[in-house]
Amino acid sequence: MKSQHYTAWIYRVLALILAILLFFYVNSTQTGSNQQSSSSSKTSLTATKTVKVSVPLQLNVNNNKYFVTGYPEKVKVTLHGPLALVTTTANTQNFKVYASLSDLGVGKHKVSLHQEGLNREIESSISPAKITVDIEPRRTVSFPVKVKYNKDNIASGYTAGSPTTDVSSVKATGAANEIARIDQVIAQLSVPQNTKKTVNSQAVIEALDKKGKTVNVILTPSTTTANLPITSKGDSKTVPVKLNAKNGSSGKTYKLSSSTTKVKAFGSSSQLKALSKAQVDVDVSNVKSSDTKTVTLDTDDNKVTAFDPTTIKVKVSASDD
Repeated sequence: MKSQHYTAWIYRVLALILAILLFFYVNSTQTGSNQQSSSSSKTSLTATKTVKVSVPLQLNVNNNKYFVTGYPEKVKVTLHGPLALVTTTANTQNFKVYASLSDLGVGKHKVSLHQEGLNREIESSISPAKITVDIEPRRTVSFPVKVKYNKDNIASGYTAGSPTTDVSSVKATGAANEIARIDQVIAQLSVPQNTKKTVNSQAVIEALDKKGKTVNVILTPSTTTANLPITSKGDSKTVPVKLNAKNGSSGKTYKLSSSTTKVKAFGSSSQLKALSKAQVDVDVSNVKSSDTKTVTLDTDDNKVTAFDPTTIKVKVSASDD
């Protein structure tokens, strides 16, 4: 009985010792973890970052009275400070860079750039730090719009009528000296090469000086829909093509062929009535065996106004008699 009682006490003592050891182990582990976490948090808080961002430049000026030119639309800002703050600021750009022009008059001025809204813990530098601006009286003037296009792109045998736009005039706003340079305001219409049908598309509006250079002003509106009617000249008639070899060598026979077998001829009714075939002369003087030539249809020889197409490809084969 005493032996059993003694054994029980031994188990109790061992359990107590194990409990004490477990307590110290757990406490030691938590302390190490807390120290590591504290170290990590401290590192995170003390880490710094440097980054460059592109920021729009704002002007503090009376826009109703003055028009400013010569300034960059954006500037570079270098941010340095706590990693988290710099990262957030670079992503949100919740600050502004500005030039204060309110106390300045007409003329050219060199001014410093400033920032507003940055956290005090962030250091910053702006590039460029200073800019030169030209302040001029603001003017708004209306100008009529003329349509411009490349007349050479109208196909032969076709003619362009009077172009029209959905706006007859535009407002040009800018510095008074720039407004004074404007010689004309045009709507530049893009006409594809060899155009044979009416063009109706958007056209960019530009203000030009006497030398044809663009003037730095704001145009309202800046685009318009332009219409250019294109029609064929006079009457037309489709006739077959007759290929004729010219300047050939004696003792050789020439065979001519073309994938274009018919063309459209333009002219007066009497001219077209007299035309039964489009005579196409092909110079074969330098053809030894075979060649492909691009030949222009001669309107004078055929006594018409124009042909469509104006040129055709002709394959020439030469053989000995």
